[in-house]
Amino acid sequence: MASSAALPLPKPASEKPASYSVVESLLLDDWQRNFPLVSRPFTVVGDALGVSEDFVLSRLRRFVEEGVVARVGGVVRPNTLGVSTLAALAAPDLHIDAIADVLTGFPGINHVYLRENTLNLWFVVTGPDDRHVSQCLEQITARTGHKVLQLRLERAFHIDLGFGLSRQSNHIRHPSAEYRPVSAGWVDDLDRQLAQQLCDGLPLISRPFQMVANGLDIEEADVISRLERLVSSGIIPRIGVIVRHRALGWRSNAMVVWDVPEASIERSGEALAAVPGVNLCYRRTRYAREWPYNLYCMVHARSREQALRTVASASGIAGLDHLPRSILFSQRCFKQTGALISKRRASNG
Repeated sequence: MASSAALPLPKPASEKPASYSVVESLLLDDWQRNFPLVSRPFTVVGDALGVSEDFVLSRLRRFVEEGVVARVGGVVRPNTLGVSTLAALAAPDLHIDAIADVLTGFPGINHVYLRENTLNLWFVVTGPDDRHVSQCLEQITARTGHKVLQLRLERAFHIDLGFGLSRQSNHIRHPSAEYRPVSAGWVDDLDRQLAQQLCDGLPLISRPFQMVANGLDIEEADVISRLERLVSSGIIPRIGVIVRHRALGWRSNAMVVWDVPEASIERSGEALAAVPGVNLCYRRTRYAREWPYNLYCMVHARSREQALRTVASASGIAGLDHLPRSILFSQRCFKQTGALISKRRASNG
């Protein structure tokens, strides 16, 4: 079972993040999306930056080793190729580490956070289908002895998540992030395996798609054409450098939730999603007594004070000031990986 050792705690807000050269900053900022789907993608990236393919690969390998970059890969739109749900439970202080150890041991759980609330352990359960996710939730309840609240996604208002070194780049809205209905009825098992590879990360070599093709016993051109279709359909909103926001200085991570009347949640959600500083915005299942909140957003900032200012501004702009809300800052991150969507991977896990 995986260790429950948390990822490094956020550093004091006064401490500056690591400094990078102009080229390194551009690599981290500009290539979080629109990754070249060609035989030698890192050559294309290098040409755009005015450096060699070897330079790009060496920097990316170093960034991965340092924890600045999680992977070069993709993000799959929730509930298209697989199924996912946000969940939470109330862990007693003395049992937080033990329960986190249970959670991180599940291959399908790709995020585990300790947040400031009585309902304090928050995690995302992913899998190839509803059955896998439901079984995972049942096993968590059985093994921890604690009730799990399942907070299903009902509406995504803003689904993209990218982080730049500068506040300006972090707040740029991208067309790929816009909400639109997506169908995945045409997707086959090979597409799912490719998407899983993107969630795990591409190999940092000259021809990554060739290596992926070799593993699937298909042609490199087939890999690229399949990925192009997954991207154009909106199933994979972005392919590129997946960074770790804390390592880039965005160390204050707050999940903000509101109790919004049904009649106004669409209007409120759309307004909230458009506010600079809001990185994610969802409508989720609520529970009248245990958790009445149905509108969620994520705010990432360089300090707690900055995050609170962003929350205050967003709440005012979206007309939410008069509604009940709760702000849950992250205290520890126990796990942060790509989603589990492949049935083969799930059966082997």
